[in-house]
Amino acid sequence: MFTGIIEKMAKVVAIEQENTNYHFTLEVDFAKELKIDQSMAHDGCCLTVVKLDYDKNQYVVTAMKETMDKTNLSTWQVGTEVNVERSMKMDGRFDGHIVQGHVDQIATCVKVIDENGSWRYFFEYDSDKSSFTVPKGSISVNGVSLTVVDSEKGMFSVSIIPFTQKVTNFHNFKVGTIVNIEFDVFGKYVQRLLEQYLGEKKND
Repeated sequence: MFTGIIEKMAKVVAIEQENTNYHFTLEVDFAKELKIDQSMAHDGCCLTVVKLDYDKNQYVVTAMKETMDKTNLSTWQVGTEVNVERSMKMDGRFDGHIVQGHVDQIATCVKVIDENGSWRYFFEYDSDKSSFTVPKGSISVNGVSLTVVDSEKGMFSVSIIPFTQKVTNFHNFKVGTIVNIEFDVFGKYVQRLLEQYLGEKKND
């Protein structure tokens, strides 16, 4: 479980393919604090630490074929900056929203507007996958907990303050950038319950 408050940006330093799996080596300054089998969100995708090199501040995570097919990890290259967050502590403040690290789908950045002190990013996604946003609702974009500004079928926007722009990989976003999105878990449960309820009513 995560909060969507990004700790650091890790850098991809090596990529190795083994059958259908990909092993990503990343570098981050808190690598010495990590442990094998620890879960971490990478651009909002929960991955497990499988190897550590404390001397180089590096660690390795493995992504299987399903993860590669359904997330933006297939776009990662050596040098890619990745938003990372360790799992939440139960004894601290909850500053973002509940993020599971289970990417629902990818989205594409279609417009960026400089609003003279903030930036608004517009994203398009596949609305046929029973996913939706609501104005002022929560959404995770590359693991960043954000509030939806504009909300239409298959499209939403978020606004970014300078701090977020600096400390996350949003500063690399441009038209065409592929990102991971996770919709609000509470909204997904409500939607599923309503679908089941309406389905039962229809069959009565």
